[in-house]
Amino acid sequence: MTLRNALNTGVSGLITEGRALGVVGDNVANLNTVGFKQSRAIFEDVLGGAVGGGDAPGFGVRMARTQQIFAQGTLLNTDVPTDVALSGDGFFIVQGSVGGVEGSFYTRAGQTTVRNDGTLVNPQGLSLQGYRANPDGTFSSLLGPIEVPTTTLPPRATSQLDVTANLDSTAATPAAAFDPLNPGPTSNFSTAMTVYDSLGTPHTVSVYYRRSGANTWEYHALANGGELTGGVAGRNTEIAAGTLAFTPNGALQTNTVTGGGTVNFAGAVPAQALAFNFGTPIAAGGTGLDGITQFGTPSSVGAQSQDGYAPGDLNAVRIDGDGTVNGIFTNGETIAIGRLAVAKFRSNDGLDRAGHNLWTATRDSGEPAVGSAGTGGRGSIVAGSLEQSNVEVTEQFVDLIAHQRAFQANSKTITTADQMLQELMNISR
Repeated sequence: MTLRNALNTGVSGLITEGRALGVVGDNVANLNTVGFKQSRAIFEDVLGGAVGGGDAPGFGVRMARTQQIFAQGTLLNTDVPTDVALSGDGFFIVQGSVGGVEGSFYTRAGQTTVRNDGTLVNPQGLSLQGYRANPDGTFSSLLGPIEVPTTTLPPRATSQLDVTANLDSTAATPAAAFDPLNPGPTSNFSTAMTVYDSLGTPHTVSVYYRRSGANTWEYHALANGGELTGGVAGRNTEIAAGTLAFTPNGALQTNTVTGGGTVNFAGAVPAQALAFNFGTPIAAGGTGLDGITQFGTPSSVGAQSQDGYAPGDLNAVRIDGDGTVNGIFTNGETIAIGRLAVAKFRSNDGLDRAGHNLWTATRDSGEPAVGSAGTGGRGSIVAGSLEQSNVEVTEQFVDLIAHQRAFQANSKTITTADQMLQELMNISR
């Protein structure tokens, strides 16, 4: 009976070491699998008698389970804008069918592409989940697929023009009053900006500044009459006007609108509102220094912008570090489309492998806590990169040698027990 137990013990060692070799082989085979997490075999001894007996003989070994090691893998820059990697804890969420099972899956592999319908998908065609962008710039709280628009981006009519400039405090006041038909000689300084109507058609608006007194300036916004309803081609038409008052220190004290404020571009939505932002005046609670100023240096423009744009088609996709997915359009606009979601589990080790670089949630892993990257202990997103397998090939080769030697040793146990049984059989003869 003792020799039989020795044979069974040796067999258990062979079986267990063989399974352990399979675990190591799986690690080595997935050395270059994106987002792969290596595993290790957990052994436990087996007793031949009642548990707790101090003299219970050992009955060999068995592999209790395979444990996954969720250590961070090296990030590799790919320069593919839709590739994403997680630096830290968490998983991307994908939705779809795998092996006939429909549901949500979790992955560290961030190889994604834009499908022909605009959906961001992984190599298996599962849709990447996140929060869609709202028109006001916020993001929805509901989880859903990230869909890149495939249609033309509609135009946006200009509603505000921002100007950062300096008006020369030493400039002389022109002798004549401002004349829209002869604006140059009747003003001190001018700039031009492109604005868009409701159809996305561009129009040039010129803004002329005229010093009207000590620390006081006028501004007049002009457009080509041929582009306005009822206007005359080649004849300037004033569409907005106001006065700017400055303190003796050159800061903007007040900005008073004296005329216009709306414009009627031909063929577009009438009464398009245009607001000129010259910074926050002191009278409105600002510093008066964040927009237009009046210092003793030549008049110049520091920056100017407006919030309208022409129609455009999708040209590229860019993903930011917080997971925001942006569409880059041919009209130069970058529009937020959505934000990738990241799931975090209480026990990553409790996740169940589903193949295809995917995991599924189990009772042991707990329910996923879903949120944005970089929040609540979730890792940050690195765009244009992929997380490599965390398998260290040198360690795996050492494990292969160790399991091979253990396999040989267990086979020696069987050989020795067999020889002893043979001797016993010889004695009985």
